[in-house]
Amino acid sequence: MTRFLNRLIWGMAFVLFSKPGVHAQIAHNPIIYADVPDMSIIRVGDSYYMSSTTMHMSPGVPIMKSKDLVNWKIVSYAYDILDDTDDLNLNNDKNSYGKGSWASSLRYQNGIYYVSTFAGNTGKTYIYSTRDIEKGPWKALSFKPSLHDHSLFFDDDGKVYMVYGSGRIMLAQLKDDLSGIRPDIKPQVLIENASLVGGANVGLPAEGSQLFKIKGKYYLFNICWPRGGMRTVLIHRADHITGPYEGRLALQDKGVAQGGLVDAPDGRWFAYLFRDFGAVGRVPYLVPVQWDNGWPILGINHQAPDTIPLPGNKPMMPGIISSDDFDRKPGEPDLPLVWQWNHNPLNKLWSVKQRKGYLRLTTGRVDTTILTARNTLTQRTFGPECSAVTAIDVSGLKDGDRAGLALLQKKFGWVGVKAEGGKKFMVMVNAQGDSSIESPGIPLTQSRAYLKASCDFKDRTDKAYFYYSLDGRNWLPIGSVLQMVYTLPHFMGYRFGFFNYATKTIGGYADFDFFRISNNISSRN
Repeated sequence: MTRFLNRLIWGMAFVLFSKPGVHAQIAHNPIIYADVPDMSIIRVGDSYYMSSTTMHMSPGVPIMKSKDLVNWKIVSYAYDILDDTDDLNLNNDKNSYGKGSWASSLRYQNGIYYVSTFAGNTGKTYIYSTRDIEKGPWKALSFKPSLHDHSLFFDDDGKVYMVYGSGRIMLAQLKDDLSGIRPDIKPQVLIENASLVGGANVGLPAEGSQLFKIKGKYYLFNICWPRGGMRTVLIHRADHITGPYEGRLALQDKGVAQGGLVDAPDGRWFAYLFRDFGAVGRVPYLVPVQWDNGWPILGINHQAPDTIPLPGNKPMMPGIISSDDFDRKPGEPDLPLVWQWNHNPLNKLWSVKQRKGYLRLTTGRVDTTILTARNTLTQRTFGPECSAVTAIDVSGLKDGDRAGLALLQKKFGWVGVKAEGGKKFMVMVNAQGDSSIESPGIPLTQSRAYLKASCDFKDRTDKAYFYYSLDGRNWLPIGSVLQMVYTLPHFMGYRFGFFNYATKTIGGYADFDFFRISNNISSRN
């Protein structure tokens, strides 16, 4: 009967929202066509909150809000910087690309919001808490060891746990103040081999734990990756948190996996998951859930549908990404929440106040590549197409400086200005190969130049094009096409980035007038 009622509800929803005049009530997957992986979602009243992974970026662990599960806005970050270490500061030839904070766990308990994460490079587990998830402040705790892909869980008896691990899934009880694992209770094996239900030939063992308690039963979500197959959702169920657990393969379609469950106020259930989507990154999917004999059944006919009966997707601007004119009114933050720094910023070397209406980036040391440069300011790229345009004043550059607009990943590309030998040149750098290739310089005799980078993610084409202009209207291509590639060393979708680094003398600066984004790649815009 339960299964019949669920199907009836979903069938009515599809019929209702497919009627003429209400077609906007159909949402499309991916819900967010941008890099928002490792989601953890909760509902508090009629509001949904989501945390995600941004690893080596600062500030980190973005918190997003939605009223409909489809359209999201960044409202907070759990921290400004994760830790003050050489790798997170890009010091002493160290970096934390692909490291930093990984999959987070978002929870709400007794009026307090909690978000926890972990970092292999620091060897720590972090727990942040606040009574106001949108305004903060956040209280920070950290302890060792780093609990891999953990799920923070508050049980009904007041005990607090973390479920974590890879393949062998573990359960640890935390101290009452959450400052660490209880020393008097040894962590126990929850499931010896959680990958088994995914098949015998598993490449990536079960990980990405998210634990839920629904109607008295415990449901543990994990993913695995069978060799020669795709990312797969696994669900284990138990009557007690300590087990025993029985498991099922829950979804194996399009590689959509890793996440958990969330319910809507009207009683419907959804699984939130993500999909590896090429160079744009890992993109969120929503999958409808029915219940059958106490088991969540994911998808429509065991598939992740392209559409679901929820309000239609609106543009991600300005909630997830946004244009910016850098003209701040009194009381406004220096940078809106859509911006993140590549690694920890050096705050004395950037400003939106030194020159009104401009972002100024000043060099503080000598570097050889954008990948080691401090204070590269970034935003997500997005699909299926996107472009970013800026105007840069280079009158403050010193000899040897490089400044411009980048598409940041290990195989990066950028367009900008090179100051060399008392002259300035427009150049494009393409790092898709083993070494970066710089295009022949085009002499620049004026202090202001316009730069553009465009991304084509359609059908995983993953190509980027670069342009320059002297007047902001007439655009000329420069350099070569960048074949964008999602690489594991960076573990992140491509990002637009403003940068300025010195190769000879420090103290030069570049002034960026604006950042304008669009959802097309026309060279005329």
